[in-house]
Amino acid sequence: MAFSSFVKIFVPKNKIFYELFEEVTATLCEMAEVFTQAVSETDDSRKKALLKSLEILEHKNDETTHKIFIELGHNFITPFDREDIHYLTTSLDDIADYIWGASKRIVNYDIDDSEEGVLKKFADIISKSVKALHISVHELRSMKNLHVITDACVQINSLENDGDDLLDSTMMQLFNTYNISAVELVKKKDIYQMLETVTDKCEDAANVIESIIIKYA
Repeated sequence: MAFSSFVKIFVPKNKIFYELFEEVTATLCEMAEVFTQAVSETDDSRKKALLKSLEILEHKNDETTHKIFIELGHNFITPFDREDIHYLTTSLDDIADYIWGASKRIVNYDIDDSEEGVLKKFADIISKSVKALHISVHELRSMKNLHVITDACVQINSLENDGDDLLDSTMMQLFNTYNISAVELVKKKDIYQMLETVTDKCEDAANVIESIIIKYA
């Protein structure tokens, strides 16, 4: 075997990890956009159709996630720690899973929170969070604009706090509302907690990215 061929075995092909991570975060941005459209939709059938369409994007994300794990097994040398790649991949995949999980429950539970508007508020927080993740992941390629990465991560952490506050205030309001049935309360609590978990997973991903730039910048 020629030396050049031997070296190629140990060198990541075409920075494939960066490409795949960017593909994942682009899909997350698309999911957040569709979710935002859905919860703002006044036509119930159109709303449900949009929410159900998120399953396709979630499956697309699963396929990309699988590719990352395959590359992780094939490549001896990786652009950053294998543990960080695994944790970042898992965190990003969890974001897609929870967005789809909450969307599925909104359809199955036949939830209408048009009066509270909590779904729209969570959609806004999630949309801003995944867009910030997409920016930070894209900047990992060169590590030249560290302030862009850190600013995005700080924004994600702040948005996670907004998600916590929104869940807390919403739960207080729900439990102090006497004209809501116990079943309806449980349904909404389940969905809102799932959406807050999305912001937690965004923060998890941001924490991994911060760890990466500390080690390699």
